[in-house]
Amino acid sequence: MDPAVTATPATQRRLALLNHLYLLGMVTVIAAILTAAAVMQYAFGELPCPLCLLQRVAMFGVCFGLLLNLRGPYADRNTGIALAFAILLLVVAERQSLLDIYPRPGHEYIGSAVLGLHMPVWSIFIALCLLIALAFRLAVLGGNDHMRGNDAATFPLIARAAKIIGLYVIALCAINFVSAIIQCGLGECHTMGYALLPK
Repeated sequence: MDPAVTATPATQRRLALLNHLYLLGMVTVIAAILTAAAVMQYAFGELPCPLCLLQRVAMFGVCFGLLLNLRGPYADRNTGIALAFAILLLVVAERQSLLDIYPRPGHEYIGSAVLGLHMPVWSIFIALCLLIALAFRLAVLGGNDHMRGNDAATFPLIARAAKIIGLYVIALCAINFVSAIIQCGLGECHTMGYALLPK
């Protein structure tokens, strides 16, 4: 029998607290990665390629699934959303890495390397870490049995932190959306400049 089902209310509350802290930590790390990508784009002028933009969308999707669990009643469906977007991130990053193994003229790695690895390779590691982290959370901290009645609102500091990080992720998402429209216009994306800005 699942220990979370037979646990005392105090133990269930502790498990729920650990769960919320774990989810909050995951969202914070993804937000930091997306912030680093934005800094590379705006401070260093490294425009994201179409596959890079898809990887950002996948990371925002993971954040969305995790934030749903932090902002409202816990549901395994929300974890499923995060898992689906983590798999999308892995697929897109692997495709881009495979395309870049043997660079064709004009299709070399885009952007500078960070610690010797380019962003598509980092995205593979990020996706694998997300999948492992979500599996670890389900295996060690359990599903939603101990979360009933212990949503984030019962932990005021976590609820406040989740609201702040959620608003930050929404702001990042809006900035990326507007930036993608300016970069791509209504046509195909490219990395030569912003399509809607004068040359």
